[in-house]
Parts: sequence; structure tokens; C-alpha cells
Amino acid sequence: MKLKKYLVRALHRLQKGPGYTYKELLVWYCDNTNTHGPKRIIKEGPKKKLIWFFLTLLFASLVFWQWGILINTYLSYNVTSSLSIGFKTMKFPAVTVCNANPFKYSEVKPLLKELDRLIEAALERILQPENSSDTVSPPLDLELWNQIPLVLIDEQDKDNPVILDIFETNQTAVGNERGMDNETRKKYKLAVKLCSHPGSENCTYRNFSSAAQAVTEWYVLQSTSILSKVPLHDRIRMGYQAEDMILACLYGAEPCNYKNFTQIYHPDHGNCYIFNWGMDEEALNSSNPGAEFGLKLILDISQQDYIPYLSSAAGARLMLHQQKSFPFLKDQGIYAMAGTETSIGVLVDELERMGYPYSDCTMNGSDVPVKNLYSQYNTSYSIQACLRSCFQNHMVEICGCGHYMFPLPEGVNYCNNEDYPGWAYCYSLLRSSIKQRQICIDSCKETCNDTQYKMTISMADWPSEASEDWIFHILSYERDMSTNVTLDRNGVIKLNIYFQEYNYHTISESAATTIVWLLSSLGGQFGFWMGGSVLCLVEFGEIIIDSLWITIIHLISWCKGLQQRRARARYPDVPPTVSELVEAHTNLGFQHETGLVEAHTNLGFQHEAGGAGPGAQALPPEPGTPPPNYDSLRVQPLDTLSPDSDTD
Repeated sequence: MKLKKYLVRALHRLQKGPGYTYKELLVWYCDNTNTHGPKRIIKEGPKKKLIWFFLTLLFASLVFWQWGILINTYLSYNVTSSLSIGFKTMKFPAVTVCNANPFKYSEVKPLLKELDRLIEAALERILQPENSSDTVSPPLDLELWNQIPLVLIDEQDKDNPVILDIFETNQTAVGNERGMDNETRKKYKLAVKLCSHPGSENCTYRNFSSAAQAVTEWYVLQSTSILSKVPLHDRIRMGYQAEDMILACLYGAEPCNYKNFTQIYHPDHGNCYIFNWGMDEEALNSSNPGAEFGLKLILDISQQDYIPYLSSAAGARLMLHQQKSFPFLKDQGIYAMAGTETSIGVLVDELERMGYPYSDCTMNGSDVPVKNLYSQYNTSYSIQACLRSCFQNHMVEICGCGHYMFPLPEGVNYCNNEDYPGWAYCYSLLRSSIKQRQICIDSCKETCNDTQYKMTISMADWPSEASEDWIFHILSYERDMSTNVTLDRNGVIKLNIYFQEYNYHTISESAATTIVWLLSSLGGQFGFWMGGSVLCLVEFGEIIIDSLWITIIHLISWCKGLQQRRARARYPDVPPTVSELVEAHTNLGFQHETGLVEAHTNLGFQHEAGGAGPGAQALPPEPGTPPPNYDSLRVQPLDTLSPDSDTD
């Protein structure tokens, strides 16, 4: 009932206002709207009416075009970056220091003895082939060599490359056999041969422009396979200990020592030590800017105990980073050179990114589909941790084992030549795969809030020639309780790390387009081109509703007309009314139409004949309560009158 009342009211409103047809509705809208233009269409002459119709259509199209551009701009969620400068007391950054050499050679030499003999013999054959001997005492472990061999390769003919094995006198690939004389060797470059499994022809060759690069890469792969089988506690023992590496420490005016550092094991650099990491204690604040209020360190890197073929650079590797974040020194660390005093002035940049939908950043990594393998260190999320975790997961999935340089998922072992002979081939293909790299880039997200430390680095020789004697005596005595000098310029490094100033830069993002901007821009365009407002849009919505009601009324009328047409199809003529049907039964002289007269005539004829024929069944049914039968009102048909009626 409520719906019916509502429809009746809507019908009454249409009767009073717009009308029943679309034309009446359109004329009513143009005459009553507050939008400029439509009124002139119905009130001007034919020519001006055409002009105003064209102008209104043109400017309405411009409005919708501009609206589309504005809405698309808003939905693109662009941001603007603003730079603000603040001044406050800041937390001193976490400082991670490592030795460029991961292990003491004296500790790890028994594990790498055969590997060193192989590379020495290979270099002798490469550099001095005329002096090399095929027999070496004791014999070389060629099984270790054949797992990942070094070869000489000449690719001047790409379709027919010439490949020579260093420990064989004949060629091991296609081409004519040649001896390895000096003239021939000039065309060859050293390469690392990687095969999917021993004896397989499915191999790839990593070429290098310099033999030094090839030797380093080969040694890293072989040593990785060897060290991956060594337990973690043994690797920590073979690295540089904090009490041996950190000779002196001073933070501001407060003395410190190696006990103020947190030790972690880093696969690239062995034992690393972090100052002010904030894991167990509250992070330290810097009281003032300047070198006097920073961190001062003296380190001993013991360069004489470096692994000769693994570490070609000597010095300390250090990195400044946020508290509770993992240090990725290979990507973000810097070197400090031995025999120098390195001063590092720090400036702070704080980055504040907007989240979804303005950027695809994450607050804590919980919405990243990659499992963070560095969470075992209880560190915060970073994109470097995500990328390495993603690579390690792909390595485990494709190669069946994990790489030594990254943390392991649960229940997975590190790759090595004995258990996984083709791991180096698989690792090489995976590392050079652009597809796998892009998958990790698409899966990982930047952090929404980040702190970056910009460093200004300066160096000077330390200690000076005039002071090195007494400084080395004191440092040697403090470390070894020895009166002899056990330190030299090639092994000591002095570091000064401090804030240059307390001014910090905050780079924050804000929405370039807001809902307020969108509404004001839409209204501005509508008002400029059409002279309209929000009320004009309400009027336009009103006419749309009215047109819908008119459509509903037309549909109802069409349905009723359809029902009437179907009813007429069952009766060739107009169906008789009830009164006509009653009169046909009670008054045989009543004639409604020609067909009814004929029916009554046939009825009278059959009655006189004294029988009821088939025509009697054609009469309509007799109503339940017929009206009174008045003989005075009965009109007899002419053909039923007797001949004597005229005489009467």
C-alpha cells in the first residue's frame, strides 16, 4: 500500500509540473533550470535557438571532458615532496665495523690448503707455462678442481670457440688441437666453467676481462662450498675477535671498550661488531654536534693474516644505520684504509612516504608476500632484507639448497660441491636471470619511514712519522702486555664518527590532489563553462528521476494496451455487455446487432418447429437473476406476427 501511495503521489507531481511526455519534461526543465543556456533554447527564435543549442552542447561537452581529466588526475594519486629543516637532539646511529677479511688465514688454512695449491699450480701454468711441470708433489686434488674448473677460452669465432683446460695439454672443446704455447695463450681469456652436473655437456662459461677477476670469483665459489659445511661456532672462532680488533674506544667524554659492542656473524666479512644497536639497551643520544662528542675507535685489522686469494682489499668495512636494523655492508658500507685517521661527519635525512594508494610502501613488512629470513636476528624490515630473502627462497626452490651468503629457511642446507654438484651452475643462472630479479623487485616494498645518514669523509695519515713509535709501543703493550712493537702502520685504523650539526632534513610526501581540490576543480569548470552550481546538478538529477517515472508510466500503459489487444483477439467484434446478454434471453424482440437478430430469428423458427436444433446451443448462458418480464415492453419481430394481426 505504501508503494502504491508513493506512485500516486509521483503521478500527481508529474501532472502538476513536468508533464506526461519527454518533450514536456524537457521543455519544463529548460524553462526552470538555473543553468545558463537551456532557457535561451526554448525562448529565442529559430536561428538563435539553433545557435544556443550548439553552444550549450559544446560547452557541456567541454565540462564533461574537463571533469574526466580532473577525476583521472585525482585517481592517479600523485604526491608532492616537501623539504623541512628541524633542530633537535638526535639518537646516535648504530655503527657496524668489520674486517675486510672474514677469517684469519692461520685459522682457516687447513680447510683451504688443497684449494690454495690448486690455484697456485693453475696460475703457474697460466703465467709461466714453460716452467710448469705435469707432476706435482704431493699430487693435486683434481677432483676438487673438476667440480668447478678454470679454463682458457677464445671466442673470436663465436660459432666455433676454442676451450683449453689448464691442467691438460690438449684442447677439450671443438676446434683443431693445439699446444698451449705463449703465442696461442695471448688469444685466450680465463673463464670459470659451470656445469649442471659432473660430466655434463650442459655447461656455461663465465668470462672475465682480467684473470684476477676470474681467480677471485673461482676462489669465492670454491671456498663457499668448503666453508658452508663448517658449523657456525667454528666460523665465529676462526674470525677476528672483538678484544683483538677493537684497541680503543671513546664516546664523547665517556670511555668504552669491546664489551659495548654486539657481535654478529656476517657471511661476507665474518665477525662484525655493532655499537649502539639498541637491542639490549636504550639507544644513546648525542649531546652536541662536532668531533669531540662523537665515537672514536682504534682498530687492528691484522693485515698480515689475510687470506691471499679471498680478500684483495685491506681495511675496515663500516656502516651507519638505524637501531635494530641489519647492516648490509656489501651494499651500503664504506671502507676505511689502514694507516689513516678517517673522519666521518654525519647528516641525517628522514624520509616519510605516504602509504597506499599513493605509494606501494610498507610500515613493517607484514603485508609483503616474501618471508623475511633476517627476522631471526630480531631486526626490522628493510627492502635489502626482502630482496635477499626472495633470492634465497628462489635458490632453495630451484636449486634445492641455500646460498652460503644468506640466511637459511628452516629445514634447508647450504649448497656445497659434494651434496649438490650443480649448485654453482644453478646459482649462476639464477643470479643472471632478469625474470627472477624482477619477481623479487615486484614482491618487495620500500619502507614508508626511513632514516638515511649522509657522510662527509676525510682522511689523513695516522700516526705521523714523529709519533708512530710511542703510539705503537703503547697500543702493543695494552693489547699483548709486550714491550715489543707488535703493530704497524699496515694494520691500524683510527675512526672519528660524529654529527656535523643537529639540523636534520625531513623529506615528506603529501597528496598532490585531495577531495577538496577535486570538488573545487569540478565546480570551477562547471561554473566557468555553464554558469552552474551544485543546485543545477540537483535539478539535473531531478529531471532524470522524472524521466524514469515517465518511462514507468509508459511501460504500464503499454502493458495494459497489450492485455486489451489480447482480449480483443478472442472476440472478432466488441464483446456484449451484461445487460445486452440479459435482454437477449428475456426479450426476443430486442436486436442489438445483425448477428443477434439472426440468432433470435433462428431461435423463433426452431421454437415453432417444436424442436431444439444445434443453433440453440449458441445462446449465451442465462444470468442467475434476470430482471422482471414486462410483456407490455416486449417488441415482437415482424416475421413472427400472424396474418390476422392487422385485422385485430
